[in-house]
Amino acid sequence: MMLTETTPVPSLALPVEEMKDHLRMGSGFADDGLQDGLIEAYLRAAMAAIEGRIGKMLFQRRFLWVLECWRDAEQALPVAPVVDVVSVTLVDAEAGEVVMPAGAYRLIPDLHRPRLAGKGASLPTIPSEGLVKVVFDAGFGTAWTDIPVDLRQAVLLLAGEYYEHRHDDAAQAAGLPFGVVTLIERWRTVRILGGGKT
Repeated sequence: MMLTETTPVPSLALPVEEMKDHLRMGSGFADDGLQDGLIEAYLRAAMAAIEGRIGKMLFQRRFLWVLECWRDAEQALPVAPVVDVVSVTLVDAEAGEVVMPAGAYRLIPDLHRPRLAGKGASLPTIPSEGLVKVVFDAGFGTAWTDIPVDLRQAVLLLAGEYYEHRHDDAAQAAGLPFGVVTLIERWRTVRILGGGKT
């Protein structure tokens, strides 16, 4: 199984100015934009850390998911919230591809565990020694304000930690700061049955 982000978050969507306010950086100077690249990098790092912890994508973007077999009659998707399944493509052992018609599958939306299911039947059969490629869009929205306010605050807090301690030589404790953990706790997905059907 391999998940690949095919459309990254555009730089203009990132809350660089809000982050500057959060850090209480001065404005009106000739070198106002000098730290923008660094701030963007820390915002991206903070988002990645939080997304990895909660299993949810903050900004909406497109993903390619490749797997060799369905885990169950309804296949749980690897991240949430999924807003659309763009395509399902079966690939045989000789790399021949067949794009399944949209009527062959459906998305079962869920904030924590969205699933892909067959429409009126089971999911399409994956060829022997082949694989399936699922392209889907996931995330709360395309704008910073589409993201829930507690997750936005968690990103700013964590990016601020990264920025403030950028010169530390591993003096900080490992793991996320307590305030960040508290803000993201309700968004974490509880997995039972070894990650199987819940």
